[in-house]
Amino acid sequence: MAASGRVRFLGIDFDEASTESAADDILAAGKLPFQYVVTPNVHHVVKLHETGGDGFVRYADAWKVYCDSRVLSQLARACGLNLPVVTGSDLTAVLVQRASDLNLKVAIVGPSAEDCAILARRYPGLDMSSYTPPMGFINSEAEIKKCIDFVVSHPAALTFLAVGMPQQEILAQRIAEQGEARGVGLCIGASIDFLTLKQQRAPLWVQRFGLEWMHRLLSDPKRLARRYLIECPRIFPLIITHVRDTRSRGRSPAA
Repeated sequence: MAASGRVRFLGIDFDEASTESAADDILAAGKLPFQYVVTPNVHHVVKLHETGGDGFVRYADAWKVYCDSRVLSQLARACGLNLPVVTGSDLTAVLVQRASDLNLKVAIVGPSAEDCAILARRYPGLDMSSYTPPMGFINSEAEIKKCIDFVVSHPAALTFLAVGMPQQEILAQRIAEQGEARGVGLCIGASIDFLTLKQQRAPLWVQRFGLEWMHRLLSDPKRLARRYLIECPRIFPLIITHVRDTRSRGRSPAA
């Protein structure tokens, strides 16, 4: 049973919110001890179930869990659930703009110094610090410690972790466990790339129809074909199991 204000779907408790209300909550927590936000999509949910959480992120440890996927929301609706969508990219865009307007301190882990410089020019009100870990950093305890030390030594209202899934979620969890950092960490994937125009998001009408995944696939088929054509469709057996299990317990699929 999900807590009040949450929707439980496929074993994950998603927070109910709009992008604006989520941003309000996050900014209000900017001076509190470090806690983090995750935005699972279809690919994340599939990977979570396939790994059983072993070596992956435990979403239950996150402060806020928002549904990043209109496809996932549509699947939930087919099961009788109303699952609001708060995409990581939209949430990041709102938070970066508000942080710039308020001259807030932000820390960024992941993007190159050049990309962060572009972001600073586009949002001149940001008080920004950044750190770029090497590829494969998550496999080195020393490199993970460097990331944690950076976040602790650069206290910020918002810390954007843009090092890919599941590295960013694992790092967020490690920062929270360390206990000295403050503010809110956000696991944001490629969201900074959209703000710097390094990548282009799908047109709004494509997003509204839940087809942003197709736009991304066509934009970079070599890198994303396996994710969208082989891995993500594994969500359907999970949906079938969800419906079967809830019916066997004498409840509707929404239970």
